Amino acid sequence: MLSQALPPLLLTLKVSGLATLLAFIVGVAMARLLGGRNFFGRDILDAACTLPLVLPPTVLGYYLIVVFGRQGVLGRWLERELGISLMFTWQGAVLAAAVVAFPLVYKSARAALESVPRDCENAARTLGASELEIFLRISLPLAVPGILAGVMMAFARAMGEFGATLMIAGNLPGRTQTLSLAVYSAVQAGQDGLANFLVLVISLACIAILATAAKLIRTTY
Repeated sequence: MLSQALPPLLLTLKVSGLATLLAFIVGVAMARLLGGRNFFGRDILDAACTLPLVLPPTVLGYYLIVVFGRQGVLGRWLERELGISLMFTWQGAVLAAAVVAFPLVYKSARAALESVPRDCENAARTLGASELEIFLRISLPLAVPGILAGVMMAFARAMGEFGATLMIAGNLPGRTQTLSLAVYSAVQAGQDGLANFLVLVISLACIAILATAAKLIRTTY
């Protein structure tokens, strides 16, 4: 049973880790952009960043196919110019998980950055610090606990991603089959023992991550 669970577990950890890293980079950047100033269309952009939280995963998967599929807006260019195809690959699973996890990082990072005392930032400005220096040396360090909480929740969400991953990456054992997809396959095949074991593994991992994230949130707020 362990030998059957190990490949999807390792793939899930790789996909979730890379997806969380991608969501972290883009999420913190967007949180800084939208939380630091007022401009026309900010509310619409904020809604777009939050949209993956409320859209069905299959709808997100469809959007990803439209954009990154072999005949998609960017997918056709990637395959023609760079020889890269995301369909039915573990890289496609990373993209799907990153899109689903992104709002968790973005919302947490924005709340944490907006909680940083403006007096600290303004004092740094009077001393001649640039906006990048203020962000890297003052705002970001003070917001780290809140951002980390969002990152951990995003990692847990990426581990459990199913619908969008199934649509863009498929369910190929040993190639794109993550833990959640392996549970689905085990149930479909009547392998209740394997399904129970996989469910236990992912449940314990997510409980540990969420408990740690809750401690970080209490530390921040």
